[in-house]
Amino acid sequence: MIPLSQAFRSSPELSRVADRIQLSQHMLSVVLPVVPPGLRAHLQAGPVDEASWCLLIRNPAVSSKLRQLVPALLARLRAEGYAMESIRIKILSARH
Repeated sequence: MIPLSQAFRSSPELSRVADRIQLSQHMLSVVLPVVPPGLRAHLQAGPVDEASWCLLIRNPAVSSKLRQLVPALLARLRAEGYAMESIRIKILSARH
């Protein structure tokens, strides 16, 4: 059996997935200063593509406040060089 890191490096498809995961995690670190401290623990980086990003929320009560912050989050991402057109908010179900 080969190590997971080696599998990601040897497969172009898996390498792209790994790059997108890393990009999403970095984008989360970029926007966290805009998010009030009490909400930060409820966020998780989600899927990203060329023009949109998804933030995963662990607490449904956080979603409305976070939706209000989307323009500020997009502005922060754009200021850091990310050309995101939209941010989607998805609430994780209890089984996640």
